[in-house]
Amino acid sequence: MAVIAMTREMGSLGKDVAAALADQMGLKVVHHELVEHGLAERLGVQESTVHRYLEGGASLLERWKIDKQKLSRYTTEEILELARQGNVVIRGWGATGVLRHIPNVLRVRVCADMAFRERVMMERLGLTDARVARREIERNDAAHAGTVRGFFGVDWQNPLLYHLVLNTASIPIGTCVKIVRLLAESPAFQETESTRSALADKLLESRIRATLAGRFSIGMGVSSIEATVVNGKMTLSGTAIHQQLVADAEQALGGIVGVTEVENRIVVVRSHSGSV
Repeated sequence: MAVIAMTREMGSLGKDVAAALADQMGLKVVHHELVEHGLAERLGVQESTVHRYLEGGASLLERWKIDKQKLSRYTTEEILELARQGNVVIRGWGATGVLRHIPNVLRVRVCADMAFRERVMMERLGLTDARVARREIERNDAAHAGTVRGFFGVDWQNPLLYHLVLNTASIPIGTCVKIVRLLAESPAFQETESTRSALADKLLESRIRATLAGRFSIGMGVSSIEATVVNGKMTLSGTAIHQQLVADAEQALGGIVGVTEVENRIVVVRSHSGSV
């Protein structure tokens, strides 16, 4: 099952590349509206609030309503679950960052020079002033860069994040589609038992982080608890002020569906009062 994670610049015609790929390869295109709907439901806010937040246009009140850490975790989970289902083009929203460690996911960036993007946006929006188009493009670029960097710790413009960077100002859409399809159908990007396991592990790690955040808040006597998963085996690390917290962490996380084994490396440290 093919999984393509695509980042596109506004006005680069990336959505046309994604749509043609989906049509030729029988894939589902997942764009931001579908992801935002699920995120809004989980956060308990309006879908428009999530959209404006991710686009960098949220008001002060809307930014206050959004729990950034939850939004980051939920976005990661949504993307991983979509990839697990397979046969999909995930367009935008940090999918290339989230899925960069999954070997069979083809990561593609679609870009173009500013003059080309201005012309596309002017035609699309019925504008006559290129400066207006440029301001909208620059605002959108800055918002996406901030979101991807803040949520996933990657630079969306870094070419090393991608297997393939396509300049639609120089390469026709049809040729772009042929190139992506050639790669996507090559042996290097086919799903295997190993890639399925890697994706399941990343999804488990995401769910574990959500459980940790809900179970252990600041001031509860645990610090920097991290969990890594390999083939279903979870390894915990970090510190706690007494053994019961170590046991609580193992019990809370070991019960998550998909965890087959727990290796607990959480260290008990002496508190400031001198007790253990």
